[in-house]
Amino acid sequence: IMTGALPPAGSDTVVIQELVRVDGEQLIVPAGQRVGQNIRRAGEDLAAGKPALTAGRLIRPAELGLMASLGCAEVSVYRRLRVAFFSTGDELCSIGTPLADGEVYDSNRYTLFGMLTRLGCDILDLGVVRDQPAILEAAFRDAAAAADVVITSGGVSVGEADFVKPLMAQLGEVLFWKIAMKPGRPMAFGRIAGRGTGGSAGEEGEPADAAWLFGLPGNPVAVMVTFQQFVRDALYVLMGADPVPVVPLLPAVTTVAMKKAPGRSEFQRGVLAYADGQWRVRPAGAQGSGVLRSMSDANCFIVLEHDRGQVAVGDLVQVQLFDGLA
Repeated sequence: IMTGALPPAGSDTVVIQELVRVDGEQLIVPAGQRVGQNIRRAGEDLAAGKPALTAGRLIRPAELGLMASLGCAEVSVYRRLRVAFFSTGDELCSIGTPLADGEVYDSNRYTLFGMLTRLGCDILDLGVVRDQPAILEAAFRDAAAAADVVITSGGVSVGEADFVKPLMAQLGEVLFWKIAMKPGRPMAFGRIAGRGTGGSAGEEGEPADAAWLFGLPGNPVAVMVTFQQFVRDALYVLMGADPVPVVPLLPAVTTVAMKKAPGRSEFQRGVLAYADGQWRVRPAGAQGSGVLRSMSDANCFIVLEHDRGQVAVGDLVQVQLFDGLA
């Protein structure tokens, strides 16, 4: 009998051909065969009447295969989440333009583009917006009118040119600002109105084009950390994912001492490797929030909890693998 074929009528067991010995007109079957072995019963993969996939389930390769095995050619899905983003700052320069004194290339939009692409969002890149309240307000309104979610980088701290938080309050509601985390402390989150009319966020008459807003810090590493630790899960929820995919934590032994003060959570870039029967981790170079090279060299975050202090060589820490993140 071939693999996948129906067993002949009256049979209830299949013996693997390689185990059977032929002796003239006889087949010699080794002892120890069990009734029903190598038989796949109808319904053992999915019983009749049971749901194949529940609402909110991410469709991965395994889910595609399951649907195909059931002859399901189409399935209802949520539409893609529309996400608009832009960077703020008079010092930012787009790639392809020569740098003037005091300017830097805008890297944040490219990292955001990459992370949003991996999540499967519809992306609207609004470029670089200058540090002028009227220009920023127009950008906020245009973004909120065009997207479900708006993400900005820069302008959320307390500098003279940091206008994002006050504009959030003016156009909607600031739900939180500043978190006990490094890097990423000045992150802001709220809801803003687009170009519709009505009350502020949370009130009756909220404009139909209101959008969620994540105001991320301007430092490149802080953008990536706050996105992975906050924005990623929020976007999954807004997409309809249930449950939200969890990024597991893996215990590892440190090979280098690390400075850490209690009172805030820290996410240090690390290099994780398996050696001598255990997972070992070390920081991936300088940990400044503007140092992108160490982020590129890393393969994990070293997660140092809020109340934790200094980390000594040989201490056990938790790491979050980049491959599990967006």
